Amino acid sequence: MEQPDRYFSKLTPYAHRVFQGDLVEQVGALCYRKSLRGIEILLITTRETKRWTIPKGWPVDGTKPYQAAEREAWQEAGVRGKIRKKTFGHYTYSKYLKGNEPVTSVVGVYLLEVRRERLQFPERGQRELIWRHPREAAILVKEPELKHLISKLGRKWKARLAST
Repeated sequence: MEQPDRYFSKLTPYAHRVFQGDLVEQVGALCYRKSLRGIEILLITTRETKRWTIPKGWPVDGTKPYQAAEREAWQEAGVRGKIRKKTFGHYTYSKYLKGNEPVTSVVGVYLLEVRRERLQFPERGQRELIWRHPREAAILVKEPELKHLISKLGRKWKARLAST
């Protein structure tokens, strides 16, 4: 798990934006399932740009961040499972709000082990979904920090298998 001081040091270049109010926080679910090859990572496309990413969205008042991430995984990808309550890490990306105004979004990422997939879910038809080996998934996503988190999960899983 990423240490908080390392995370906050990454935000230093964005300090001026925080004070201007154009840095936003989101939550995301790094969804994975066990397979014969180890694990597979779920990627979805964004609605607007169709780039590959993970389910993510806005925190919800009265809901813990991991619960909001779990809700996003259901709404955007139709998956349910066991979510970890602590963040696995963070990544940043440029988000465009209404009016095409760019803001920097910091996404807190929670691991979700997928146990059920449904064909019917709220955003079905609005996104594409694929399952990929961590190495392949990391190649498909654009954000360097998200690539790192996906690769990190793949390495941890591989190390776990090697120790058993």
